[in-house]
Amino acid sequence: MLDFIQKRMQNSIQKINKKMSINEEDILEILREIKISLLEADVNLEVVKNFTKEVKAKALSSQIIGKLNQQQTVLKIFKDELTRILGSKSIDIKTNNNPTKIMMVGLQGSGKTTTAAKLSVYFKKKNLAVNPLLVGDDIYRPAAREQLQQLAKQTQTDFFTMEENNAINIAQKAIELAKENKNDLVIIDTAGRLAIDENLMQELKDIKKYTHPDYIFLVVDAMSGQDVINTAKIFHQELNLDGTIITKLDSDARGGAALSITHLLNVPIIFIGTGEKLTGLELFHPDRMADRILGMGDVLTLIEKASEEVDEKMMKKIGYKMLSGQFNLMDLMNSLAQIKKLGKMKAILRMIPGMADKVSDEKIEEAENKFRIYTYLINSMTNFEKKNPRVLKNPSRKQRILQGSGRSPREFNMLISDFERMSKQMKELANGNLKLKNGLDE
Repeated sequence: MLDFIQKRMQNSIQKINKKMSINEEDILEILREIKISLLEADVNLEVVKNFTKEVKAKALSSQIIGKLNQQQTVLKIFKDELTRILGSKSIDIKTNNNPTKIMMVGLQGSGKTTTAAKLSVYFKKKNLAVNPLLVGDDIYRPAAREQLQQLAKQTQTDFFTMEENNAINIAQKAIELAKENKNDLVIIDTAGRLAIDENLMQELKDIKKYTHPDYIFLVVDAMSGQDVINTAKIFHQELNLDGTIITKLDSDARGGAALSITHLLNVPIIFIGTGEKLTGLELFHPDRMADRILGMGDVLTLIEKASEEVDEKMMKKIGYKMLSGQFNLMDLMNSLAQIKKLGKMKAILRMIPGMADKVSDEKIEEAENKFRIYTYLINSMTNFEKKNPRVLKNPSRKQRILQGSGRSPREFNMLISDFERMSKQMKELANGNLKLKNGLDE
């Protein structure tokens, strides 16, 4: 979704940056383009009208016409209004350890069950909970309970369900058990449906009545169309939602409808799903999302991800070996593994200011494919070979690695060539002799 809307918004805004001065007609033209872009991204019409109306009013009344720094002023207006539409500020989740109770609701296929497990991982990682309990409360789909049980095992999280057809009893018993076992967080995965019906809503209202959840989160698939707004409206009317969690926001779907819910219903987005991994859940920051959409990057989120995911000691060790000329294929493999922890390369580049539109999707895909090939090849080497790359000139070693990895001689040669080039550059950098392109030393 981000790619779809990002490219169109940035193309429009770049036209402003190229102009020496901006007049009223320029602003109106850009707004027409952006209006079309937002509608194509499936953003709700009412939201689009409100956004363009406010941008137009502020841009034309801000006395920027003909002034210096017009581009920065217009960009700030766009960012401020986009942030407002997305919810203005992030919502901090408070825990009370009594335990804190979260009720997950949503339609079938929204990713609700997986998100429940991701939520337990997030709370543990952020030290908001020490001992969460996942509750399988979908009495209509045994497979959903089995899935949650498997996810609980993967995440080393306590799990509870009962073989009975009363969702209220299961939820109540789970909370009793949580108090006995000192679970400080209870996440109740309620039943999903293909469509909203009275029985479903009454069951959810009863669970709310008898368990008194601290938070009720609606899980929304970013790939859903405009119907998701009506769905969210009904859930909110019946349950008084505390927020939404949008899944699959990193997909190619347009996703604007899901992002429209906040403005239309005044229900904040709390989290966004950012990948298939169980660590792929982020606290939603409207201002940071606005920056990403406008191509201004999101350095804060990147720093946060790096501090949580990357092994700092290992990276320091690799950095030392780079500068001391001792960098080897084992270090290269470890470096690639650390980069992979941050997520897809496209998502990483999107967080670096000015980089989102500088590297084509084809180049990114080519680089990610090269990373995969290099990982296969290095994994087929012995530790001795990884630490002593010079021995790889031996034909029998090369042949064994090719057979073990299933890669071609050309790919093997490409790895060695790239590694030798990197090693040479690192030695030059360590000696202070590396001349950076367009740098001061040239």
